[in-house]
Amino acid sequence: MTATELKLTNTKTRRKEVFTPIDPDNVRMYVCGPTVYDRAHLGNARPAVVFDMLFRVLREVYGPEHVTYVRNITDVDDKINARAAETGRSIREITDETTGWYLEDMAALGTLPPTHVPRATEYIPQMVAMIETLIARGHAYVAEGHVLFDVRSYGAYGALSGRSVDDMIAGARVEVAPYKRDPMDFVLWKPSEAGLPGWDSPWGRGRPGWHIECSAMSHELLGESFDIHGGGNDLQFPHHENEIAQSCCAHPEGGFAKVWMHNEMLQVEGKKMSKSLGNFFTVRDLLDQGVPGEVIRFVFLGTHYSKPMDWTEKKAEEAKKTLAGWYNLTDGVRAMKRVDQELLEVLCDDLNSPAAIARLHEIARRGTAEQLKWALTFLGFPEAEKVNWFRDFHVTLTGTAAEGDTPLYVDEITPFLRKWQKLRMEKNYEAADDLKAKLEAVGLKISNFRDGPVAKVPRDFDPKCLKVLL
Repeated sequence: MTATELKLTNTKTRRKEVFTPIDPDNVRMYVCGPTVYDRAHLGNARPAVVFDMLFRVLREVYGPEHVTYVRNITDVDDKINARAAETGRSIREITDETTGWYLEDMAALGTLPPTHVPRATEYIPQMVAMIETLIARGHAYVAEGHVLFDVRSYGAYGALSGRSVDDMIAGARVEVAPYKRDPMDFVLWKPSEAGLPGWDSPWGRGRPGWHIECSAMSHELLGESFDIHGGGNDLQFPHHENEIAQSCCAHPEGGFAKVWMHNEMLQVEGKKMSKSLGNFFTVRDLLDQGVPGEVIRFVFLGTHYSKPMDWTEKKAEEAKKTLAGWYNLTDGVRAMKRVDQELLEVLCDDLNSPAAIARLHEIARRGTAEQLKWALTFLGFPEAEKVNWFRDFHVTLTGTAAEGDTPLYVDEITPFLRKWQKLRMEKNYEAADDLKAKLEAVGLKISNFRDGPVAKVPRDFDPKCLKVLL
């Protein structure tokens, strides 16, 4: 065990506990990933960032080679089937494309690649084997081509969400099918009609239910017992409750997940994100609008994972200004080699990312650029040298010297540089100084070099302000 004590809030016990791994040399974490039928929306991205931060902390505490992180891809699902029918494209083509989109968008948010990213369709034999075991042990039954889990056969069902089966029936919208023995029984395997994905099984050609996927993949990659299972709190019931039931009944020798962690949901400008309200957008929408991935990450980390997060334009603007300042401080600086212990300690207190951001502010005020650079990198932000959006650019009469994605307002600025140069050549220095003062009042910085005048243009420059000088 390391000297740094890590505490995590366990949904299963409803307490913040000292984390003690089953095996410190092999710390194992499983997080439910996306169903790949479209672009990941902002809410899908929150757990990816939250558990990436935990992955980073675990790697720092136990060593990168001692941590295994699995985040799955669900690539067999009715939503995917519907998208294929709607577009006329093949299911594999859709899932390959959307998986690529997801990985690309999450990388833009600074998330490290998990150790394993299993696709559900690659683990069908393991799912079939687990279902066979559940039937043999009396926890599942075959009915009308379906295989269903017998919820009443598992006495601890409901322990994670803290509800009894009868309470769940009263409060839930469950599919009532004539072949179910109990309304809460859930599908492990279902028949596939022609044209839909299907695999041969002892119960006929079909496909797995959603819940069995994660149980089979986590068992195959992490064993019957592992340390942490994570996901959004919308998955707590029924998905995670059903995972526990299946896994503990199929492998009673194990304890499945020791610690359960759930992140809260995301809102936009104080309202639930929905297409009907017009506040629904994907990660790619923001990236394409010019919001850098590191700004999105900064806003996410500004709220503790266990609290609802409100995405606002104001937060994004403030995050961008803060990061720009920090990048200017650390640009070209070599990061320190030692760990910032205070930063690590606040993150080890139940992944307190708001306190970590506060620590970065403190380092920026009182510490060194080398400390700040290490802290930014540890929190998953790219180094200044790999980012261009915060940089200023220069406009000259002969061209531009620019870096980043800031628009180059050459057409708007060049006439003023030409006029300033002409006034100086005519020795009309008073008028030249007056023009320079006006240009600098709107945000430009004017200098004269051997090759001619140069305007340094800030990244947030608005060329409309030049109209008053015409």
